[in-house]
Amino acid sequence: MPFKVLVYSRFPKAMMARIGERFELLHAAGKPPAEVFTAEELSGVQAMITAGGTPLPAAAMDMLPSLRAIVCYGTGYDGVDLEAAASRGIVVGHSPAANAAAVADMAVTLMLAVTRHLLPADAYVRSGDWSAAKPAPLLSSPSGNPGRRVGIYGMGAIGRKIASRVAAFETEVGYFSRSRHDVPYQYLPSLEALAQWCSVLVIAVRAGPDTHHVVDAGILQKLGSDGYVVNISRGSVIDQAALIAALTDKTIAGAGLDVFEKEPHAPDTLTGLSNVVLTPHLGGHTIESHIAMQDCVIANLDALFAGKPLVHEVRGAQKSAISN
Repeated sequence: MPFKVLVYSRFPKAMMARIGERFELLHAAGKPPAEVFTAEELSGVQAMITAGGTPLPAAAMDMLPSLRAIVCYGTGYDGVDLEAAASRGIVVGHSPAANAAAVADMAVTLMLAVTRHLLPADAYVRSGDWSAAKPAPLLSSPSGNPGRRVGIYGMGAIGRKIASRVAAFETEVGYFSRSRHDVPYQYLPSLEALAQWCSVLVIAVRAGPDTHHVVDAGILQKLGSDGYVVNISRGSVIDQAALIAALTDKTIAGAGLDVFEKEPHAPDTLTGLSNVVLTPHLGGHTIESHIAMQDCVIANLDALFAGKPLVHEVRGAQKSAISN
């Protein structure tokens, strides 16, 4: 009989199909497991699959008395109460770097779209204003990429791929992270210094308590009126109210956002701004990324049920707010 695995977050069934070929999946569809399954059905569940950003508190773990592992689909694990898991002897796994290339591609896409005014340009053509020779104030000549200073906050797998991509556009690349790395890019000693130095700030840190709202009004002020911010990390890293204010009063020039403080993000002041490019948290959403993430999930579950350590275990995560 296949091992039982609870699917805690709401996932499209297609994402779980390969995993379901190897394990018996119980789909909670984002609801508290005890509302969907009986205590008897949950009693034998030893592993859980979750999206890293989905809040997973101690109370949810306690619904599964035999739970031994929480396996995150994706690189993130910020929604998991790691201390609660550790105190219960539950190991946590994830899918490190599985979607790094796709997320890096999205970061560059957002940077190019917002700095080159892609959406206003698209609207200008579609509206007929171009053919009618009407003025296009939103399409004033922007700065190009050669010589542009791009600051990357976080130099993990995703940050490194972003750096290599933007460097190919003849930009200067600088970064700030928890520690220096052996990379051919300038290291800045603080986030404040990075924001002061760059004209595009790309957020690529791992979310956690230490990075909550770390990009605040002060950081945005240092970025300046010609500066842009791109976020492909987690919405919690930016103080969204401060960002809306900075975009509205032109404290910064614009933003490219794939993540938001609350998701899915409903129409509001942010969505009404013309100097923002918005995408629905699809940075890692490619066929190749999903296959790689599923491979990591399967490898972790296979190891667990074989009595071995998880292949991709989260270690010391409570102390690591910034991606290594």
